[in-house]
Amino acid sequence: MLAAAETEVHPFYPLNEFYDKSGIPIPRVVQVDGEQVPEPYRSLLVHKNDMTPTLESAYGTDVALRVMEFDLSGDVLSRRILLFAEGLEKPVVFGSIKIYLDRFPELARQQVVEQRLPLGAILRGQAIKHSSCPSAFFKVTADEVINRALGLSGEAVLYGRRNVLSDSRNRTLAQVIEILPPSELQ
Repeated sequence: MLAAAETEVHPFYPLNEFYDKSGIPIPRVVQVDGEQVPEPYRSLLVHKNDMTPTLESAYGTDVALRVMEFDLSGDVLSRRILLFAEGLEKPVVFGSIKIYLDRFPELARQQVVEQRLPLGAILRGQAIKHSSCPSAFFKVTADEVINRALGLSGEAVLYGRRNVLSDSRNRTLAQVIEILPPSELQ
């Protein structure tokens, strides 16, 4: 069950902040139930696992991070990102993440700020106990921003999720939007 504060959050948060900052309208986003997400997207999105190991398992390789844009304000790092399956030229996730640095041990915090590894790889590598709790699933009509990021054209309907990562004390470590490109997995 979602906390009251979670139910009030825009399903496209924190990616909507990058749109707002750029003055670009948010694309058409429709919240859906997990059962309405078609395969193969459902198996990649509708679960309580981190996206990094899920993608590594699906693609059979490590996942690499490309930061497209970021903002560091105090102890909060927001970034717009792409994840790539190593060896593939196409991105496997487009999204945004807001990370609360003051809730991480020092070495993990340094790795997050370096922006070389996906957060999931850092959490695993530093053995940070946490939980993953998707708070919304959605379908989105790809706009120019999404198309450019994923190397698409037209108005493809894509699927994604809003996820909240929490530490063992139930403090929010990160809020994430994860949008999958059209899948080549079957």
